[in-house]
Amino acid sequence: MVCPRCVESVESIAKSLNLPVKDISIGSIDFERKLDERELQQLSDQLNSKGFELVTDRETELANRVKLALIEYLSDLETNSSPEKISSFIGKKLHYNYSYLSHNFAEKEGETIETFLIKLKIERVKELISYRRYTLSEIAHMLKYSSVQYLSNQFKKVTGQTVTEYRKNGSGSRISIDEL
Repeated sequence: MVCPRCVESVESIAKSLNLPVKDISIGSIDFERKLDERELQQLSDQLNSKGFELVTDRETELANRVKLALIEYLSDLETNSSPEKISSFIGKKLHYNYSYLSHNFAEKEGETIETFLIKLKIERVKELISYRRYTLSEIAHMLKYSSVQYLSNQFKKVTGQTVTEYRKNGSGSRISIDEL
């Protein structure tokens, strides 16, 4: 779950199954008691039918928490004039050593935290381009790229197209954050 609509959808599923929800937030749901196997299977089936996945092992849950922290970090990049380093931000947020988080994330996701963050940033760049309100220079500044050229090179490397080609071809190739 990466957005409020996702939370609402999961909450609706849990209610339809009469599950004892204690707390629900982006990325997690806590129950008042331990669910039995039948309840877990029903929940898993319902979640899968809506495009969600029930995560029960600690390492996968931790990798998902890293993803959520990266989404927050991306927001912090835009709003904070001098944001923390990614390793500090995520380590503090999740209360784990960054090297452990990094190793676990790479093992579970098949890519590094930094690579995932680059994908997030490029999707944000696509979104900002689609608004047609910002210049590429302003976008580079907002997302703390060292230069427009660096942003352009990274955009081309990730998408296979230049920013100009992307603008010309439209914004149909955006990827939803929850699909990354």
